[in-house]
Amino acid sequence: MKKLILALAATSMMTSAAFAEEIKIGTILGYTGPIESLTGPMADSAEMAMKEVTESGKLLDGSTVTSVRGDSTCVDSAAATAAAERLITSDKVVAIMGADCSGVTGAILQNVARANGIVMVSPSATSPALSTAEDDGLFFRTAPSDARQGKVISDILNDKGVKSVAITYTNNDYGKGLAESIQKNYEATGGKVTISAAHEDGKGDYSAEVGALAQAGGEVLIVAGYLDQGGKGVIQASLDSGAFDTFVLPDGMIGDSLPLAIGDALNGSYGTVPGTDSKGAEIFDTMAKEKGIKTDAFSAESYDAAALIMLAMQAAKSSNSNDFKDKIMDVANAPGEEILPGELGKALDLIAAGKDIDYVGATAVELIGGGESAGNYREILVDGQKNTTAKFR
Repeated sequence: MKKLILALAATSMMTSAAFAEEIKIGTILGYTGPIESLTGPMADSAEMAMKEVTESGKLLDGSTVTSVRGDSTCVDSAAATAAAERLITSDKVVAIMGADCSGVTGAILQNVARANGIVMVSPSATSPALSTAEDDGLFFRTAPSDARQGKVISDILNDKGVKSVAITYTNNDYGKGLAESIQKNYEATGGKVTISAAHEDGKGDYSAEVGALAQAGGEVLIVAGYLDQGGKGVIQASLDSGAFDTFVLPDGMIGDSLPLAIGDALNGSYGTVPGTDSKGAEIFDTMAKEKGIKTDAFSAESYDAAALIMLAMQAAKSSNSNDFKDKIMDVANAPGEEILPGELGKALDLIAAGKDIDYVGATAVELIGGGESAGNYREILVDGQKNTTAKFR
């Protein structure tokens, strides 16, 4: 009898081990390019969630999760799609946490993810065009669409009594979509847009662009660009020439590096970035600090994106994207027990027991439509060369 029990136990252990696997998730972000100062903390935050799940030992019979990084560059669609293809075909990732910027995210979705049946959850691609993109049910995002951000920025301008603005935007899907959303919402409330003009990233001199913006006029300049590239260049050229002294900074311009680079002259400018004052946000910040992770814009959204992928796998009892893609909305939304950062092991137990969860996470996650965030924003005021929180919207 004792030998029989030992044999059964050994069989049980072998069966359990047979189901466990090393699950690889691609973490595709712009480690080089116009937002590279943001992407290190974003990747670290996503990988914090992966480590949390691995250490719990509760995902799919003790499977481990490994992050494989790929560089989207943020702006080079060919390089981004090649990186994604390599991660899928060579590294065998089963899902993608990313990409970051809207243009490269759309390119990866259409050229790689759909062709290979791979789920993507972006923490920061915000173009309104992605809301209606053909995605075969594979694409989700934990950051809200710029259709929402345009409305929030319009509300802030009106609250501040601003009657006219000039807009400059980076010449890509993100910049165009955001500029159009801001202009549409602001003009609908009676505001005047004197000019809306594109700028190219990577230039050494933006005096010509600033000259055109200054000629058109406006009480403030809205810079829908990137904080480590053309957006920063336009601001510096505007300050050098005296064309504008107050800037409105949407999410691509929000990060610790910009106020430090520009200096005191940026104080008094303001903007928006996804964020909440929720309990989950506070817990996430504490967790990240304890692990030595420097958080910045879209860090919390990155943790949540990775968490949703893994929780959906548990709900589907499979790490195959075509199996778990239909579970992401289920684990993200009510009904179910609310799950906060640091509770991923608890969530995996509940799912395994057949119970519903409502993943609230670090950003008060609620997915709407085809799988995008409903949208909460932190209003930023630059003060003392730092991005400070004015309020939440």
